[in-house]
Amino acid sequence: MLPFSEACERNKQPILEVLRARFAGRSQVLEIGSGTGQHAVYFAAQLPHLVWHPTEQLPYLEGLTARVQTEGGANVRPATVLDVRQSVWPVRSVDAVFTANTLHIMSWVEVAALFQGIGAILAPGGLLCIYGPFRYDGGYTSPGNLEFDRMLQARDPESGVRDIGAVTALGAGIGLRLDADHDLPAFNRLLVFTKEPA
Repeated sequence: MLPFSEACERNKQPILEVLRARFAGRSQVLEIGSGTGQHAVYFAAQLPHLVWHPTEQLPYLEGLTARVQTEGGANVRPATVLDVRQSVWPVRSVDAVFTANTLHIMSWVEVAALFQGIGAILAPGGLLCIYGPFRYDGGYTSPGNLEFDRMLQARDPESGVRDIGAVTALGAGIGLRLDADHDLPAFNRLLVFTKEPA
């Protein structure tokens, strides 16, 4: 049985509406933390002009690989291992990066490594889209996100809902400018960063 995420099923359509517009002129998308692969196969099918590169950490690769092999179309590449802290990433250059529900389960050191890695492989003018919950000036967008953050930190003190200001500062350090902040259902956001020309 393939791994399944109910959250992926709920959020894939609202995310797609943003990606359809923002990825219209893109060709190669690296997905970081593809999880069950539901996003990868769905977005690739809906956006057939894209080549989609799904990745995951080694412990979760088997389930992702099974979904890609079972449901992935011709424009979905085989799933590959990616730990954001590794020095060499599985792609050399892409013009778009997508990641969903990853920053809050990473340590801040890993979040910083993610941005450094993206800075190395994202082409000038490329886009980074990040989906998930965020804080604003330390405040939460809903009581549910506050409770979620407390649960995350009780499980792992290094994790937690990230503040958009801190994330934006990381992006700025590698030439990524916050271009849009989309309000999506269930108090989640989809942030779109553009990499400045070289």
